[in-house]
Amino acid sequence: MPTGIQTTLGEQLQHLVDNKTKPLGALGRLEEIALRIGLIQGTTHPQLNRPYIVVFAGDHGIAATGLVNPYPQSVTAQMVLNFVTGGAAINVFCRQHHLGLAVVDAGINFDFETGLFPGKLISQKIGYGTRNYLETEAMSADELTRALEAGKQVVTDLYAGGTNCIGFGEMGIGNTSSAALIMSYITGIPVEDCVGRGTGVNDEQLQLKKETLRRVYDRYLPAVTAAGGDVRVILQCVGGFEIAMMTGAYLKAAELKMIILVDGFITTAALLLAKQLNPAVVDCCFFSHTSGEHGHVAMLDYLGARPLLSLGMRLGEGTGAAMAYPLLQSAVLFLREMASFESAGVSKAE
Repeated sequence: MPTGIQTTLGEQLQHLVDNKTKPLGALGRLEEIALRIGLIQGTTHPQLNRPYIVVFAGDHGIAATGLVNPYPQSVTAQMVLNFVTGGAAINVFCRQHHLGLAVVDAGINFDFETGLFPGKLISQKIGYGTRNYLETEAMSADELTRALEAGKQVVTDLYAGGTNCIGFGEMGIGNTSSAALIMSYITGIPVEDCVGRGTGVNDEQLQLKKETLRRVYDRYLPAVTAAGGDVRVILQCVGGFEIAMMTGAYLKAAELKMIILVDGFITTAALLLAKQLNPAVVDCCFFSHTSGEHGHVAMLDYLGARPLLSLGMRLGEGTGAAMAYPLLQSAVLFLREMASFESAGVSKAE
């Protein structure tokens, strides 16, 4: 590229990518990733600093009924204890890829001993789980506001500590049901087509889950329609504290121009909500994988997203984001460290 000519940052990045010692386009989507990260960070020398996975956990009132999930609600707290003691899949993958891990109590129906897990468990408890939305709205307007702000605060604190790359995960028995309802309200896809097996329901349980969520969907459809599909109304009616916190976290991370790794079905549902509030939030997002949870492919199609991996995973916890992080790291490192034709003294193709 001739010197002295004004070029855009995108053109500068593309020139750097094209002049590495390789055929044009030979690194495939890694080249696109490198360029996007450079544009998000506003530099030709992007870097990923102190990357973190944040797992938001909360309980759902509907889970206590047994209508939408085979596991008892108490599993949420049990799994969170597994996270903070290092025994879950997300812990393994974070250790492997040198990712920080924070677990947020957004609203678990359990009291953890204060100070028992310093730096590992962040208490932002809004309540002891949401209310059963078969009977009443899941949360109040005040609870929703507090949850959104708490999610933003968690991201702000990590950013202040030097983190510029973040992925979100979740834990909450019953939260695939909330995600399916959110997906249906926003995309217009029938709720039955959004519902999946979640934590391993059998065929009979799946049918009951679909019937239950159709009743819930119909119950709140007039309120959602009257509000023009307002995100706050959807979250109040059928959301979870962890989903609301993730929504706020997405908004703050995008505002701070952080690199965001989107995980699976539930975290993408939270992104659907965040996008309604600020469409530009997706500009900072990289979609980690296609979840094996029914409905996620349609969610990704709705967003026009191209996931990086397709491994049939549907665990949650942020595991897909942790698995995809090395691809972002490789993209940044080849841009920063790979020799150019000029610096390596390699002849270019005629």
